[in-house]
Amino acid sequence: MATVKPFKAIRPAPGLANKIASLPYDVVNTEEARNLAKDNPYSFLHVDRAEIDLAPSINPYDEIVYEKARENFDRMLKKGLLIKDNEENYYIYREIMNGRSQVGLVATVSIDEYLERIIKKHELTLPEKEQDRINHMDYCDAHTSPVFLTYKANQELKKLLNSWMGSKDPIYDFTSEDEIRHTVWIIDDKSLINKITSVFKEIDYLYIADGHHRAAASVKVGLKRREQNRDYKGDEEFNYFLAVLVPNDEVFIMPYNRVVKDLNGYSESEFIEKIEEKFEVEKCNEGQPFNPSQKHTFGMYLSGNWYKLTAKEGTFNPSDPIESLDVSILQKNLLDPILGIKDPRTDKRIDFVGGIRGLEELERRVKEDMKVAFSMHPTTVEDLIAVADGGMIMPPKSTWFEPKLRSGLFIHELS
Repeated sequence: MATVKPFKAIRPAPGLANKIASLPYDVVNTEEARNLAKDNPYSFLHVDRAEIDLAPSINPYDEIVYEKARENFDRMLKKGLLIKDNEENYYIYREIMNGRSQVGLVATVSIDEYLERIIKKHELTLPEKEQDRINHMDYCDAHTSPVFLTYKANQELKKLLNSWMGSKDPIYDFTSEDEIRHTVWIIDDKSLINKITSVFKEIDYLYIADGHHRAAASVKVGLKRREQNRDYKGDEEFNYFLAVLVPNDEVFIMPYNRVVKDLNGYSESEFIEKIEEKFEVEKCNEGQPFNPSQKHTFGMYLSGNWYKLTAKEGTFNPSDPIESLDVSILQKNLLDPILGIKDPRTDKRIDFVGGIRGLEELERRVKEDMKVAFSMHPTTVEDLIAVADGGMIMPPKSTWFEPKLRSGLFIHELS
C-alpha cells in the first residue's frame, strides 16, 4: 500500500519556468553546469550546483558551496522568481520527447515506506554522494530535486490525470533547448486530491527509477530531523520526500554504453580471439554502427570497425534477474575476464556514455581517448522491477532514463 501526499510547492513564478528549469545536478559536471548557467541568472543550477558561482578551485563538497546554495535559493525567493503555493496540491508533470509522452504525478512520499521497502530500490549508493545531498538538503531546508519513481500502471489513475489535463489550462508549458516539451498542471480540487491518494493505497509498491542518492539522503535527513524533534507527530514535511511518479508503461530507458581505455595487453587479434570463446563475433558491413535491437547482443567499435557480439548459450543464467542482464553478461564474460575490469564502479579505465549521446559519441571517444567501445541493448523497466522485487542490486550504470526530470519546477520545504 503506497502513500502519496500533496504538498505546498515552491515553484517558478509565471513566465519564468523555462528560464529556471534545469537539468538534474547529477547529469552534468561542474564545468557543464557553469556553461549552461553562465548567461542565465535564473537557472536553478545556481542552487543545485552552487559551486558554479564560486572559484574553480573550490571543492564541490566544501561547506561554502552549501552556504552559497542556500544564499541563491533565498535570493530567488526574495526576488519573487520562486513562489510558494498556499494550499497542499498535487501536480501533473508531462514531458514529450520525440513524440513520446511521459506523465508523472508530483507528490511527496513517505520515508517510512522507503525503510519498509514499499518504496523499492535497485542500486547501491556511494557515501560521498549521499552526504553531498544530505548537506544540500539540510542547508536549503528543502528537497530541490525530485526522485523519479515508477509503479505498475493503474488505468483508473490514468483516466483521472488525463481528464484533468484535458479540461484544465497548464500553469507551465515550454520547450527546452533539447526539444523536450514540458507541461505542468496544478491539481487543486480537494475531491480529486483525495481520490488520487486513495487510488495509490491500492498500489502495492513504488520503485525508484532514478535518484537513489536523493532518496537515501532524504530518508537520512528525515531521521535526523526526528532526532532533533523528539515530539514529532509524523505529519511534518521532513517525514516525506519529493517525487515524480510515472507509470511503468510510460518509462523510457535508453542504453548505458561503455568505453574502455586499452585492451589489457592483448593485440587486437588476440582480443577478438578471446571474445570468441563466449560470444559469436560478426564484423558489420562497411563499418556501420551496430545498435543492438534485442537482448544479449552487443555492438563493439574497435579500430574503425563495428562488430556484432552475441552471447553464446550457457554463458549466463536466463532465469536469474541479475545474471541475465546484458550489463552483467558483458561484465562477467568480457570486461572482467578479458579486460581485467573487476569493479566498473571504481576502475578508471572504463567510462560510461548515456544512450542519449548516440553511437557517434562512442566513435568519437575511441578516436580521442579510448581504445574500444560497446553499445548495449537497454535494460527494460520489467528488468528493473524484477530486480527490485527480488531485493537485488543491479550492476552500476545499468539504466539511462529519458527524458530527464527538470529541477527547479517543484521544491519541497522540509519545515
